[in-house]
Amino acid sequence: MGHVELSGVGYDLPDGRPLLTEVSFRVGDGAVVALVGANGSGKTTLLRIVAGDLAPHAGSVSRSGGLGVMRQFIGGIRDHSTVRDLLYSLSPTRIREAAAAVDVLELRLMEDDAEPVQLAYADALAEYADAGGYDQEVVFDACCTAALGVGFDAAKWREVGTLSGGEQKRLALEVLLRGPDEVLLLDEPDNYLDVPGKQWLEEALRATAKTVLLVSHDRELLARAATQVAAVELGAAGNTVWVHGRGFRTFAKARAERFARFEELRRRWDEEHGKLKALVLLYKQKAAINSDMASRYSAAQTRLERFEKAGPPQAVPLRQQLTMRLSGGRTGRRAVVVEQLELTGLMRPFDAEIWYGDRVAVLGSNGSGKSHFLRLLALGGSSPDAGNTSVDAPRIEPVRFTGTARLGARVRPGWFAQTHAHPELVGRTLLEILHRGDDHRDGMGREAAARALDRYELARASEQRYESLSGGQQARLQILLLQLAGATLLLLDEPTDNLDLESAEALETGLAAFEGTVIAVTHDRWFARGFDRFLVFGADGAVYESDEPVWDEGRVVRSR
Repeated sequence: MGHVELSGVGYDLPDGRPLLTEVSFRVGDGAVVALVGANGSGKTTLLRIVAGDLAPHAGSVSRSGGLGVMRQFIGGIRDHSTVRDLLYSLSPTRIREAAAAVDVLELRLMEDDAEPVQLAYADALAEYADAGGYDQEVVFDACCTAALGVGFDAAKWREVGTLSGGEQKRLALEVLLRGPDEVLLLDEPDNYLDVPGKQWLEEALRATAKTVLLVSHDRELLARAATQVAAVELGAAGNTVWVHGRGFRTFAKARAERFARFEELRRRWDEEHGKLKALVLLYKQKAAINSDMASRYSAAQTRLERFEKAGPPQAVPLRQQLTMRLSGGRTGRRAVVVEQLELTGLMRPFDAEIWYGDRVAVLGSNGSGKSHFLRLLALGGSSPDAGNTSVDAPRIEPVRFTGTARLGARVRPGWFAQTHAHPELVGRTLLEILHRGDDHRDGMGREAAARALDRYELARASEQRYESLSGGQQARLQILLLQLAGATLLLLDEPTDNLDLESAEALETGLAAFEGTVIAVTHDRWFARGFDRFLVFGADGAVYESDEPVWDEGRVVRSR
């Protein structure tokens, strides 16, 4: 059975600052280990070191059992490569090189069928067979059938760019899980997968005998599939990794207990340090009066020096201190009333009532009209007035509909979608954005702006321009701006996409404290636990309410 072991691994950024320091952990014996940590903490760098793409600046990496690597870009391939190219690129090196040699010689034979070329071609075919190429083609056939519904011969010349992101991911995962490599590195394997696809992946990870190291932001997938959690912890002298030997469900509690233990040990060390320093000072004063005390003074000094040389216990890892204070405000009892609303060409007419303070998750397949519904509410509903329109209304694409969707008194929508461009923020630093204000929110003094950014763990990025932020940082800033603009109805379209675990947890905490109504489109099963009502856009074109989340609705098949 394969393994990967890191021993004392260190890696420095180009400017010399340490990114990783003394990273040591082992992935082996068929474990499925989730690598988690804040965006920018070094997860992808660690994966690249394990994959052999980067050489560590300190320490070593040992591997056994053949390494299969799935990189993040799979799912977004838009070039002219074929299904065959993708499958061979994910196969063991010997098979990949043997297939490439056969391809070259087949092309040469078309122009030159002399005996030396024919002999070379025969040798290449023999090497392909010895490498296991024909066995791998049987695997390819099973992969294509499972992921695409057709065999390898029918699919192999198809361009990968014509497949959906989910089909690309599924195909790559099938070949890695069925292939001979015993160790798999999977960088965000669940991206582009719908919930049934994620459930398939969870089952496959639970069933595989392979050793797996994966990066994912899907907390439900981590809870269902990971046997251990390797957490990248932030440190002033470089980030380290702590391994929680059990699953993700107990991870947060174990980490909180670990931090509390460190804090207690540090508190005791500080107390002892203070006592020793006070003792040295006392004996110093006494020795100045009484020479007989000189030996005690010297002994106390030696004891203090040894204590300080041994140093304090391990420092408490730095933590993202995210506290999203979503303020909101009271509105009319009925926040949204929908009557015979039909999103043109998408869903059949439906009715719904959403009350002040409700937490409503909108579920269903892509293309069913969920985002259209949120945009219509953000535009102020079917007959908007000035008090009922989102601060983003001028930039929101109109929605075609019939029927009515009315917002209640004092219901001010705030719309958040990760795909929404914010040209008004580009080129400005975060402090400038908050300092200037806009038509919907007052400008803030530098100190108040810094405090607001600090609540969202953006203080260190306060002098950065908006476009240089990570996706998670941009998301947190946009939600802060909604809060400052006085939104009382939050309309969130896939809000946890691109958020690291701590940012997602902070968003949930903020939403729990929000004094207002929340409607969120989501595919995030863990996030959906915080909602008490579920509005489901069904495959048959009907919109219905459910007490429990429904994740298996297929694409809308109703022709309009």
